Amino acid sequence: MNRRNLIVGGMAGAASLALGGGSASAKHHKKTSEAGVNRNLKGDFLDLTTPAGNREAFARMAGNTDMTSTKYGWFSGVVHGVLPGEKVRDLVGFSGFSCAKLLPTIAGEGTGYRKVLREVGFYTDLKTGEVLEEWENPYLNEKVRVVPIANDPFNHTITDYVIAPPSYGGLNKEKPPKIPFLLDWSRKNDSLNMASRINLFYPSALQPEQWPRESGSKFNQVSEMFLYQLSWDEMQNPDLTAIETRGTWNRITPWLPWMLMGPSEGHCVYTCFMGSGDTLDLADPKIVEYAAKHYPKYLEAPEKWEEPSLSSLEWYAREQKPAPLPADGIIPVAKAKPLKY
Repeated sequence: MNRRNLIVGGMAGAASLALGGGSASAKHHKKTSEAGVNRNLKGDFLDLTTPAGNREAFARMAGNTDMTSTKYGWFSGVVHGVLPGEKVRDLVGFSGFSCAKLLPTIAGEGTGYRKVLREVGFYTDLKTGEVLEEWENPYLNEKVRVVPIANDPFNHTITDYVIAPPSYGGLNKEKPPKIPFLLDWSRKNDSLNMASRINLFYPSALQPEQWPRESGSKFNQVSEMFLYQLSWDEMQNPDLTAIETRGTWNRITPWLPWMLMGPSEGHCVYTCFMGSGDTLDLADPKIVEYAAKHYPKYLEAPEKWEEPSLSSLEWYAREQKPAPLPADGIIPVAKAKPLKY
C-alpha cells in the first residue's frame, strides 16, 4: 500500500496551483466551477458513478483485493452520555481495532467479495487512557463492571448492490429492495470524500422484562455515521489493491447495558477518529498490548465466513447474565440535577 499522508497530498496540490501564477489559478477555478465538487468522479481506472466502480472502490477501502493480505482498521474517541435536562457528559474513552480479509463471493451472491472481520474495542479512563474493567457510573453513583466490545464475526458481502443491513441473529427483519451500489462521494482536486449513514430500529435482544437493569426499551434505535477522506490519485492507481483511509465514526445508541441505566431516559453518543491500513501501527499501543494479553485471536483476521454476524448488543445478551436487582427491588433511574439560578 502507498502510505503517504493523504491530507498533505491534497494541500500540496493546492500549493502548486498557487505557485503557478494567476492564469493557472483562473483556469483551475473555472474548471472547478464547471465540474462542481460532487462531479468529476469518472477516473481512468474506476468510474465512481457506476455500481462496479463503487464495488471495487469500497472493497479496497474495506479490505485488500489480493485476498491474501489483512486490512487493519482502528478507531479512538469518547463515549458521551445524553441525559435529558442537563448538559452532555464525556463518560469514557473508547479505542480499538479490527482485522479483515476479503474472500470470493459464492454462487448466488453476484460478482464481488465476502468481507470477513473481527473487531475489539475497549473503554478507557479519560485521564490515563488505561483500559477500564470497572467504572463509577456518575449518574447512579454505582460501581459497575465494564464489558468491552468483542465482535467475532462481523461479515458482509460487497457486490454491485447496496449492502443489506445485518439481521443480528434474525432480530432485524428489514429487507430493503435491491438497489445499485452507489456511494455518497464528493471530490475536490485530489481530495476524495465519502459519507455513509446507517439508521436502524429493530427488536432488542435485551428485553427489559429479562434485563431490567441493562435495558429500558424493547427496541434498539441505533445510528452510525462514517466520513472517509481518501486520495483520488490512490483510488485511481491500478497497482494498489488496498487504499489507506482516514475519517470519523459517530454512533448513537441506547445506554450501554453494562452501565445498568435501566429505564433511565437518554442515550450514548460515540465520537471517534478512525482509519485503516496494512498494519496495526496506527492503533493505540496500549490497546493492542491489552488485546494481545486478553483477546489474542482479535489480532488476526478470520480465514472463513461464519454466522451469525452480531453487534455488541446481541453478543452481550448471549454472553452475559442479567444483573441482580437491589435488595429493595427498586431499579435505580438517573435523574438530571436541577439547575439553580
